Amino acid sequence: MKYQKLGNTDIDISVVALGTWGLGGGSVWSDRDSTAEEAARLLDACRDHGINYIDTAPVYGTGVSEELLGRALKGRRQDFVLQTKCSLNWRGEGGNFHYSRDGYTVNNDTRATAVKKDVEDSLRRMGTDYLDAVIVHYVCKSFPVDETVSALEDLIREGKIRTYGLSNSQPADLDEYKQSSSRVSDGVSVVQEFFSILSPFHGRDYFKTARKYNTVFQTYGVLEEGFLTSPEFMERRFAKTDIRSRLPWLEEERQAGLRRAFAIWEPLCKAHDCSFANLVEAWALTQYDRMSLLVGMRKPSNVADTAKCLDIHLSPEEIRLMEEAVAAIQVEVLDK
Repeated sequence: MKYQKLGNTDIDISVVALGTWGLGGGSVWSDRDSTAEEAARLLDACRDHGINYIDTAPVYGTGVSEELLGRALKGRRQDFVLQTKCSLNWRGEGGNFHYSRDGYTVNNDTRATAVKKDVEDSLRRMGTDYLDAVIVHYVCKSFPVDETVSALEDLIREGKIRTYGLSNSQPADLDEYKQSSSRVSDGVSVVQEFFSILSPFHGRDYFKTARKYNTVFQTYGVLEEGFLTSPEFMERRFAKTDIRSRLPWLEEERQAGLRRAFAIWEPLCKAHDCSFANLVEAWALTQYDRMSLLVGMRKPSNVADTAKCLDIHLSPEEIRLMEEAVAAIQVEVLDK
């Protein structure tokens, strides 16, 4: 495993991070529900392969993902860098309506009181007295950035969090949050944004600003929720509520284009003795020098396979070939 610092902090993070949206289950991930025992085996595999960086969020299964992780982390909390999020909650205490799902109404609220309650709730669900990082899940323009930053820095002073970051944001948001930070912290250490070879535009627009602040860019969606793992995945069908049913890769024209891309990429997989997933993960790591590869892994075998991507070294010609293969089906904006 390879490691890097989380922004300008002294926190060492593995380049590959464990994403746990899928652990939450529910209608968004309708194929299976996870157990605490499965979560524990997943963390065993992460530790075996040197992955110490875990990302979760309160709304992943409306508390389920955090609760499962809390049980799986007992006795080994110190072995992992634990990151969760704030701003999305279902307490009914205000904020902007975000969505209704599985009997809950989730609002986006970045006011100081909401941020602090989010962190307290996460600490309780995961049975820990501190979080290594907290990310503002959805940057919100309805409430002052100074107020949000002040709350996060209060939490740093109190020893409840070590650093913070942004998600679903724009480069200008990173500038604004950095300008609002004080000496208690160096401000935003990580931005977590959607980025894949099928939709790379937002990420590439963000890299310059992230680099200016030595900020880690943590990509989610690099495997397009499984659609970039194999041609066979496109044969699967999902419930209407499932996130995968809403992606454009089920459209006939784009599926045809993606099958052509797999055919072009297959010789590269053979040359590097790797899976399609490894190939696109390796591609993502070539795009930014402080990349954190956030991958939703639900089985120990997923962890073992993902770790192999760090051994792949793509040439400029191979990178060009991969990108040209999907140019005709790329999407500017994906709403997940």
